[in-house]
Amino acid sequence: MTLTVRQPGPKEPEVKGAQGQLTDSMGRMAKKLRIQVTDRCNFRCDFCMPLEPVWLDRAEVLRFEETERITRILAQMGVEKIRLSGGEPLVRKDVEVLVGLLSRIPGISSVSLTTNGSMLKEKADALRENGLKGVTVSIHSLRPDRYGELTGTSRMLPRVLEGLREAKAVGLSPLKVNCVIVSGKNEDEIPDFVSLAHEEELCVRFIEYMPFDGKRFWDMDKVVGGKEILKRAQTAFELIPQTREPGATATVNRFADGSKGEIGVIPSMTRPFCGDCNRIRLTADGRIVPCLFSRNEYDVRTLLRNGASDEELACFIRKSFWLKSEGVESMIKQNVQFGRVRPMYTIGG
Repeated sequence: MTLTVRQPGPKEPEVKGAQGQLTDSMGRMAKKLRIQVTDRCNFRCDFCMPLEPVWLDRAEVLRFEETERITRILAQMGVEKIRLSGGEPLVRKDVEVLVGLLSRIPGISSVSLTTNGSMLKEKADALRENGLKGVTVSIHSLRPDRYGELTGTSRMLPRVLEGLREAKAVGLSPLKVNCVIVSGKNEDEIPDFVSLAHEEELCVRFIEYMPFDGKRFWDMDKVVGGKEILKRAQTAFELIPQTREPGATATVNRFADGSKGEIGVIPSMTRPFCGDCNRIRLTADGRIVPCLFSRNEYDVRTLLRNGASDEELACFIRKSFWLKSEGVESMIKQNVQFGRVRPMYTIGG
């Protein structure tokens, strides 16, 4: 799919530069930044990577100091939390150095990371030493054969689980597991993941299948809704629902027996949370993406490399975010037929 990278249109906020909160035309404020540090990955998950991915040229990828500069500008506009993603972020050489740069920016309260876990055992301590707070490991099956079918690499599951244990041992927190649930693929494992959360006292988050698959398998028939996910989860343990925090992607449930583990459900398709979305995304090649479900992207890298001042970059980012789409919630209400927005590896989670 070819995405249109367009410049911000005529609508724009009155406030200029980095002064004042970063706000879109619907009044939603950016508090969280998702940074894709690379599009490259050592896995080939069905719901992310096409059979023949087209990688970015290395010259197109933002350098660490460029990412830091954009992040610093965003922090001045109210962004507080950062999550690094890929591709697989740990294949980016010296990514812990970037963690250190970002964690020292005034106003940034936490830097976390989402990973497939294959390199986490070796990297966990260095990441923590450089300021990483939390880590989320994507694990879509606990059965080696099925794990191999979903990710293209069955032998990696023991290594991923070792990485998860190492992250816990070095004190990375919060520690989470993400599991995309696909009808006919892995919904029967929901109770097993709930047991993992209970025994290891970590947060397992089940994610509804979204239209970002690389191999173009997605359709609504393959989506297991949040209500069904929770129903299956409760067959393993009694769960107590918690109040959803504003801007949170997941609804959280705690164990009635006192285990410190948690079960989260991210109902992106059946109960979207667009109304108070507080996220903005920066791709590996320097595109501002205000909405995950919109194809609109705004090229800040060209300005950056052509000598733009911080004030000019801030104005551009502000104009871009002002155009943030209403999101998938609006699309569902309008009965929009979903296509494939983009492969997930091109933007990160």
